Amino acid sequence: MARGIELDDFTDQDYIRFQERLHQHLSILHGLVEQPGFGLGPTSIGAELELSIVDREGLALPINQILQAEARDPRLQLELDRFNLEYNLTPVPATGRPFTTIENEMTAALAALGARAAVHGGRIVPVGILPTLRAQDLDSSMLTDLPRYHALSRGFREMRQRPVEIRIDGEDPLSLICPDITLEGANNSFQVHLRVEPGRFAAMYNAAQLATPLALAVGANSPTFLGHRLWDETRVALFKKTMDHRDLDATRWRPLPRVSFGHGWVRRGAPELFTEAVSHFRPLLPVLSEEESVPEMSRDGIPRLDELRLHQGTVWRWNRAIYDPGCGGHLRIELRALPAGPTPRDMVASAALLLGLTTALSGEVDRVLPSFPFHYAEYNFYRAAQQGLDARLLWPSPSPPSPREVPVRVLLRELLSTAEAGLASLGVEESEIRGQMGVIRGRLEMGITPARWQRQTLARLERSCSRPEALAGMLEAYIDEASRGRPVHEWRDRH
Repeated sequence: MARGIELDDFTDQDYIRFQERLHQHLSILHGLVEQPGFGLGPTSIGAELELSIVDREGLALPINQILQAEARDPRLQLELDRFNLEYNLTPVPATGRPFTTIENEMTAALAALGARAAVHGGRIVPVGILPTLRAQDLDSSMLTDLPRYHALSRGFREMRQRPVEIRIDGEDPLSLICPDITLEGANNSFQVHLRVEPGRFAAMYNAAQLATPLALAVGANSPTFLGHRLWDETRVALFKKTMDHRDLDATRWRPLPRVSFGHGWVRRGAPELFTEAVSHFRPLLPVLSEEESVPEMSRDGIPRLDELRLHQGTVWRWNRAIYDPGCGGHLRIELRALPAGPTPRDMVASAALLLGLTTALSGEVDRVLPSFPFHYAEYNFYRAAQQGLDARLLWPSPSPPSPREVPVRVLLRELLSTAEAGLASLGVEESEIRGQMGVIRGRLEMGITPARWQRQTLARLERSCSRPEALAGMLEAYIDEASRGRPVHEWRDRH
């Protein structure tokens, strides 16, 4: 979605030509990944951090365009709503101390952005969902004033033909009407990118699907929305429902949702996922590049496939296949389920757990998948999002009956050594592995996650004040503790 888009209205002919271009690009991509040597290279890790901007009272502050203009940093991008920003971190080799390098860059970026925001009475908060959001913070006027976001909003309105009613269960069930996609701007992610060689893509992607619920359960950080206590990772429910343009009353069968955990195990590789996106989902942004019969090329002489990449960016799998024409052309898995916050140390530890498990489990998927239907993995994902460390997940067992239902805290303890082995196989230094997994062990020993800290602090504050006051007080404590840089299991006032 970072690609420049100058139009927010399209003709029927634009859609027709764009669809033709998508099929042309699919054919090219299939050929590319079959070429000897394509996509080979050292494993690297990248990340994108989405952030909220708040004022001195902790309320959403819509100044993202001001901060971006002043920063003049190409790594800083505007997000959907006017109180959101995204910082694109520098990709690093997986060998050595990659997570410490990413943590240090995040820490420096947050400090610089915080200083700049302070000039305008603002503060920067990395959090899955800002606890103090109000309904007026999410109306259509909050949409960031860029053509690509206006085009996206228009595209969804035209597909829906009517507002969407959103219902999310929890301690305080929520029901509201979603008139625009600005509701999605409530969500902030810490998205991790892993470069993967084409021949290993299917195994690595399927392993990521197995591992994601575990990392999500121990890293959840979005337990409230609009004053309601909902899922530990409410982002998962809110994103899916906000971006759902299907008319389920119009068909006897159920079209696939545009936001999903997936629809089955990957059998052959990345092109399979791109083909699925093109086949099932109408283009939202039919922006055509300058190419005619010959695709535009990158500096490396690799097809850019701009239309295919743009379309793939409007189909939101929680783990998404990425084609990048840079660095000689390569494939990545974008791991999108982890929330932003609370500290750089917390975020990189969750990422290390996810990448370590993904790498280690990739060698087991051929053995595991025949006896572990995909809907079990999908079940795990939504249970982890709802219940966090209280979830009981399904996991393959070497002896029948399989799968077995296991408390996620027990399962994580059993699999920490597996994650460590996966990180070691990537070339991560031993001290780095110990440090990152030490954070995860600390959460498990203390029985704390960012979401649990928020819940417990909110409950304590509500004994003496109203819900809005308690949410504001909880956010202040969150900002104060996060500013010290300690991981959440070392924070005060957990009870």
